[in-house]
Amino acid sequence: MKYRIEGMDCASCIGKIETALIRMPGVSDIKLNFATESLELTLDPEAITQVSDIEKTIKSLGFGISANTGQQTVSAIDIDSDNPLTSQRQRWWQTQKGKQVVGLGVLMGGAYLLSLLFPAYGVWIFAIAVIVGVFPFVRKAVALAKSGSPFSIETLMSVAVLGALIIGEAEEAAAVVFLFSIGELFESIAADRARAGIRALASLVPKTAILLDAQGGQRDVPASSLQVNDLVLVRPGDRVSADGEIVQGASSLDDSPVTGESVPVAKTTGDNVFAGSINIDGVLQVRVEKTAADNTIAKIIELVEQAQASKAPTARFIEKFSRYYTPAVMAIAALIIVVPPLAMGGDWGTWLYRGLALLLIACPCALVLSTPAAIASGLAVGARRGLLIKGGSALETIGKVETVAFDKTGTLTEGKPRVTDIIAFTQEYAGSQGKDKVLALFASVETGSSHPLAEAIVSHAEAANVVIPVASKASTTAGKAVHATVSGRTLAIGSPVYAADEAVISVEQQAQIEALQNQGKTVSVLFDEQSRAALGLIALRDELRDDAHEGVAQLKAMGVNAVMLTGDNRLTAQALASNLDIEWKAELLPEDKLRLLNEMKNNRKIAMVGDGINDAPALATADVGIAMGGGTDVAIETADIALLKSRVTDMAHLIALSRATMRNIHQNVIFSLGLKSIFLITTVFGITGLWIAVLADAGATVLVTLNALRLLRFKGAPPLVTPSKVVK
Repeated sequence: MKYRIEGMDCASCIGKIETALIRMPGVSDIKLNFATESLELTLDPEAITQVSDIEKTIKSLGFGISANTGQQTVSAIDIDSDNPLTSQRQRWWQTQKGKQVVGLGVLMGGAYLLSLLFPAYGVWIFAIAVIVGVFPFVRKAVALAKSGSPFSIETLMSVAVLGALIIGEAEEAAAVVFLFSIGELFESIAADRARAGIRALASLVPKTAILLDAQGGQRDVPASSLQVNDLVLVRPGDRVSADGEIVQGASSLDDSPVTGESVPVAKTTGDNVFAGSINIDGVLQVRVEKTAADNTIAKIIELVEQAQASKAPTARFIEKFSRYYTPAVMAIAALIIVVPPLAMGGDWGTWLYRGLALLLIACPCALVLSTPAAIASGLAVGARRGLLIKGGSALETIGKVETVAFDKTGTLTEGKPRVTDIIAFTQEYAGSQGKDKVLALFASVETGSSHPLAEAIVSHAEAANVVIPVASKASTTAGKAVHATVSGRTLAIGSPVYAADEAVISVEQQAQIEALQNQGKTVSVLFDEQSRAALGLIALRDELRDDAHEGVAQLKAMGVNAVMLTGDNRLTAQALASNLDIEWKAELLPEDKLRLLNEMKNNRKIAMVGDGINDAPALATADVGIAMGGGTDVAIETADIALLKSRVTDMAHLIALSRATMRNIHQNVIFSLGLKSIFLITTVFGITGLWIAVLADAGATVLVTLNALRLLRFKGAPPLVTPSKVVK
């Protein structure tokens, strides 16, 4: 049986549903996927449990349930199919939790207004508002208790609210109900944003393809209908519609969505292409080798789902603690009220008073607020610094990481090739102006080309104020070279391999080319097609971000190791990694990155930083996934954290912020529990009364909140102390 479950907004939801279903006779093989909101289970036909019983139980826990009739939970085949991830998303205020928050806000606001107009009835007005507001949570707490989860966060909150009502603190009870509802809504919004990443992945594969028939005719068909051995046409600018093999044509393809390769790759007959890659300049005929359900993007989607589903559910701190704290406090309060009068002849009124005071002191309001208050401050200060952190779990975990794995392209580097070297080969271009002349010819031939390398060369020439001659008869040998006539000369620009076949390259020139390639640079050679003379070369490279060195050094100073994982070639990776003095692995596909991260996770916590679609599985499987803000929407949506300002140094600030937040949380928890422990003892012995209990509880809440607000003054990671800064 397959279901869609609505309202799974935190990982602990999985545990609540599983606990309830396991207790039902005949139910087995329960598989819940938080990322896709899906449930699969097996129901014994002979069992007394009926389908309606399963649906009723899940609804009683506060979740929506509907049958999933689709063949796949997430489908890259047809993103318009019966798919929970592609259904119309509601705005936050249109959701059930959004309506509840708005309703509670109106209810509590009305109660405050009425209490001002009728002060004598203020407590009763708030009491009515609280009872109405807390009723859904009490009902859910009861249902959870019946299903095997008696001490859930709902139980904890209900105990706190009802305890405050008994003591007369109705306003405090109202605040707890409202803040709890807001927190639940934020979780729902964050969960939906996480699922949006998978929707974006599915949209990478085009919906239609141009199918070629046996007679050479062309017709548009749904990409999902393509079968193995079908022949499809891929025009310049199109996305490849299926994984396959080129049977005719040559072109440069942008494989960065899949492999992370920073420079388009020249491919020709016999080479493989990936679904989702972008065809740049040639017309290709591709034989389909994999159906849409099995193409590269579909596999990436599957990897993301598996990675998100395999993350160990991190129960919220309060929920863990409430399993012991709530029942213990309730039991102690009951004993305080009952035992002295029955066993020692004590006065019922006195011990009831002390028991109620104990309940108020033990009311976990300060404890409930201590963690989210610190987390909220941490998230706020992070947002001010351009650190978009999607929830308290990510903020907590990032401070514990021991290794940060960086993607190269667009993360440690700018993601844009830049001209690094210009070399003139002939005496014709000797002298101080020789490089400018060679650059002018390069730019002239490349003018009009949309290739990233061509655009980088033209931009470099324009920035250098070089006069670019007008070219004519421009043409392209797809995936190999560009040609043009400049000042009566027929010129061409191609790769060193192409130039070696079409022009004369001396031993000295070849040595220069190889030296640049060994530095991880891409080399283009300019030559005269008539005389076959090599005129010069330009080398380009995707350079490191300005703050890459400082960012990696800061991490090392904090005891965090850094490693570079990239789909780029080994020479480029080695050159950049040596410059940064970090470990590296190159020529990796998405599944390779995933495998390496899983190996590293065996004995340490890992963070992954990336910006491309190909990084999505790794971002999902790491303990914390971090996306550069200038990256793809998929990477940003899939990740737990986004660095909106795209600075490598922000990684150190992020870890420092997490560690500061956790210190603040520990201080809050110790303070709130310590203060309560003291007053619990004094209350039992009659040293302090009800008004002190109210003061202790309210005071603890205020002090914990003020301590959390100190995080707003967070200044970032301490700067590195270089020798020039040392005071002698």
